[in-house]
Amino acid sequence: MNGGHEPAVGRREREAAPPSALLDSLRARMRSILERTAVQPRAPRAVDTVDLPFVTRETDLGPLHLRTLGLSAAHRTGRHPILPAKTASASLLALLALDPSLAGCDPEGALYLDTETTGLAGGTGTVAFLVGLARWEGSTFVLEQVLVRNLGEEAPMLTFVAERLARASMIVTFNGKSFDMPLLRTRFVMARIEPPRELPHLDLVHVARRLHKRRGLECKLTSLERDLLGFVRHDDVPSGDVSACYLHFLRTGDATTLLGVVEHNAWDVVAMAALVGLYGEPLEGSQLDPGDLVGLARTLRRAGAVDHALDAANLAVDRGAGHDSLRARAEIAKARGDRARALADYAALAAQVDDPAARLELAKLYEHFARDPLRALDVVASGTNEATDAAERRTARLRRKAARAAVQPTLFGAPASPKAFASGGSAKTASSSRAAKKHGKSPGP
Repeated sequence: MNGGHEPAVGRREREAAPPSALLDSLRARMRSILERTAVQPRAPRAVDTVDLPFVTRETDLGPLHLRTLGLSAAHRTGRHPILPAKTASASLLALLALDPSLAGCDPEGALYLDTETTGLAGGTGTVAFLVGLARWEGSTFVLEQVLVRNLGEEAPMLTFVAERLARASMIVTFNGKSFDMPLLRTRFVMARIEPPRELPHLDLVHVARRLHKRRGLECKLTSLERDLLGFVRHDDVPSGDVSACYLHFLRTGDATTLLGVVEHNAWDVVAMAALVGLYGEPLEGSQLDPGDLVGLARTLRRAGAVDHALDAANLAVDRGAGHDSLRARAEIAKARGDRARALADYAALAAQVDDPAARLELAKLYEHFARDPLRALDVVASGTNEATDAAERRTARLRRKAARAAVQPTLFGAPASPKAFASGGSAKTASSSRAAKKHGKSPGP
C-alpha cells in the first residue's frame, strides 16, 4: 500500500513524457470513465392503444401531422346546430364585438382557430403543439387539427396555419386576441417564417361577457356549452392539464392521454361555430335567454345602434326579462330622445322596486320633460342617492318652480302678480287699478 501516493517510477515516467502524449493519455482516461457512467437511452415503452389519429405528410420543412374531419351541416353541439354560423349576420356580429371591421366580412369564409400549448403563461418558451382549424367548404364544416409530435417539427405546422389564414375572410376564436394569436405570431418570428396578414378578429369571449355576465353565467367555453348550447362534455381533459399530457407524451410516447387533448380541441372549435350561429341570428328568431336579450340591447346601444337596441329591449320586456329589461328600455329610449317612453318605463320601474337611480332619472324627466315639479318633488323625497348638496339644490329649484306653477291665472288669462298675492289683493282689484291708471283716473274705493 502506498497510502494513495503515486509510485516513484510512474511519477518519473510521467515527468519524462512529452506534453502531447500526456494529453492523449488524459483524454483516453476521461473517455473510459464517460463510457462506463453514461446513461444509455431507453426506447419509449410500448403502450396498448391505437396510435394518434393523424396522417403524416412529408413537406420541405419536415413532417406534417394532420387530422381532417368533415362535419355535415346538420351537426349540433347540444341542441344548437352549427349551420346558422354559415349565414350569421356579419353586421350584428360586428356590433356585438364593437368592431366595425367585421361588418364587411363573410361568415362563410371565417376560420375558426384554437390552440393547445405547452403552457398558459405565453412567452417565447411556450409552443402551440396542437392547432385546431375549421372552415366551411360548401355544406361541410371541415375540421383540421395539426399536431407537433416532436418539438423540432413546428415549422410545417406554422406554414399550414399561415396558408389557412391567407384564405380566410376573418378569424373566430375564444380568447384568441389575448392568447392564441399573439402566441402564434411569436412562434412565426421564432421560426423565421413570415407571419400572415392581420385579419378581422371575432373574439367570442368578449361577446359572451357582454351578453351573459349580468345574468351570472361563467364565461368559459365549456360552461357556455353547458348553459347555452345544452352540451356536457364527458371524460374531458381540463385545460390546466393539457400541457402535462403533452409533456408525458414527449417523455414516454404514450398516446393515451394525448387522445383526450385532441378531442378537447375538436370540441372547442366546433362549439365556437355553434355560438356564432346563436349570436348572429336575426333578432326576431333569437334563441337567447330573455336575460341575455337585455345584455344584447345594452351592447347594441353601446355600439350606437339605438334603434336595434330598442327592438332588443322590447323583445326582452315581452319575454318577461323583468326589471332589468324595463331599466334597459328606459335608458335606450332616453338615448333616442323618446322621453315619453323613458318616463313611462322609469315610473313603472320605480313603482316595482326600490331603485334610487331610477327615481333620480324619473325626477329629471318630471322636471324637464313633463314640467311637473310637484311630482318631481315627491320622487326626490323618496330618495335618489344624490350627494347632499346636489339634492338640496334640486329640491330648492323644484320648490321655486312649484311656487311659480301655483300662481293662478287672472280673469283675462294672464298670471296674477305675485306681489298682489303677497299684499292680499285680489286679481280683480289689481286689474282695475292698472285700467284706471291707463285712462288717467283714480281707482275706486
